[in-house]
Amino acid sequence: MIQIAIMGLGTVGTGVAKVVEENAREIERKLGEPLQVKTILVRHFKDGPYRDRMTDDFGRIENDPDIRVVVETIGGVEAAYEYTRRALAAGKHVVTANKQLVAEHGCELLALAREKGVSYLFEASVGGGIPILHPLTECMAANRIDEVYGILNGTTNYILTRMVRTGASFADALREAQEKGYAEADPTADVEGIDAGRKTCILADLAFGRQTDPAAVPMEGISRLDLRDVQTAEQAGYRIKLLGRAVRLENGARSAYVSPHLISEDTPLANVEDVFNAVVVRGNATGEVMFYGKGAGALPTASACVADVMEALQSGVRRTPLGWDPDPAGFVDPMELSGRWYVRAADSADRAAEVFGQIRVLSEEDGTVFLTDEMTGRKVAELSAGLQTKACLRVL
Repeated sequence: MIQIAIMGLGTVGTGVAKVVEENAREIERKLGEPLQVKTILVRHFKDGPYRDRMTDDFGRIENDPDIRVVVETIGGVEAAYEYTRRALAAGKHVVTANKQLVAEHGCELLALAREKGVSYLFEASVGGGIPILHPLTECMAANRIDEVYGILNGTTNYILTRMVRTGASFADALREAQEKGYAEADPTADVEGIDAGRKTCILADLAFGRQTDPAAVPMEGISRLDLRDVQTAEQAGYRIKLLGRAVRLENGARSAYVSPHLISEDTPLANVEDVFNAVVVRGNATGEVMFYGKGAGALPTASACVADVMEALQSGVRRTPLGWDPDPAGFVDPMELSGRWYVRAADSADRAAEVFGQIRVLSEEDGTVFLTDEMTGRKVAELSAGLQTKACLRVL
């Protein structure tokens, strides 16, 4: 009998316990012996099927030699960081879905895991049920990864989908998402791009092998997005999607950011809708490869956690240990990246062309909406100051 512990019994923690129980036979067949949740760390005891396994004392997990893997589903940083360090120091594998913890302290925790001869695994931290970190680090190991980008937050993708399909405003689409349970009562981390930003940092760390400081990554969400821009983009053959993007540049430099983008409606990514996520990885040998599926939810995320538990138990330390250089040097402000831009201004088309030069006009209703030629974000900001600019979005 293999015994594990769960820290936290919220949505994901309960999902982990459920997956272990409901898929017990399949898990036992693959591990060669049964897997059992022995102890669950909680803040407050509550009645239910797991009442007899609950404890509020982490020491019961830390000092139990029978517990081989700890699944951290607490969320946040402070308690999760302390307990994760102690579990690894005690020689236990740790699995997590905690994107904030991995983005801020992953490098340090991975180093501790290597020192103690155990694994620190976090497949569920980026794509929920979508396998992306393992393919990125193992299946595409023969590639130089040049770019990773994608739809990394199901809440914002659902809101954008409703704005396109029904003509709902951002506020109305957000309210609908909250009613359906797709958005939290406080949706700030989702709609302001913070959740996608943390995931983007993890992808950049693994793809480029160097620490990406979340504080250096601009994270722009969709809360200021106007329905007019969504509709104008669609009429021009584009969809607006909130993307996290990490790019390798020359001489080992790299950049990363989160912001809304216009994407051609002919691309697979533009047609990822509702709460689904998708991640595109561009390798120098494979070209672009896309991973698609439900990026959140109790069971998809729990499935990824339990898969990591099984990997830790089967292989001990990974064949290719996870990790990256802790030095964040070489990060370039994404305002230096070149690309085309969507601009909406209250000025005439002639005035817009006078300021920006060559433009493609999309609409002249109540001002001008246009696409620019390729230029850096810094140049766009400089030129936009010469117009009565109402919106400015990247075009992928």
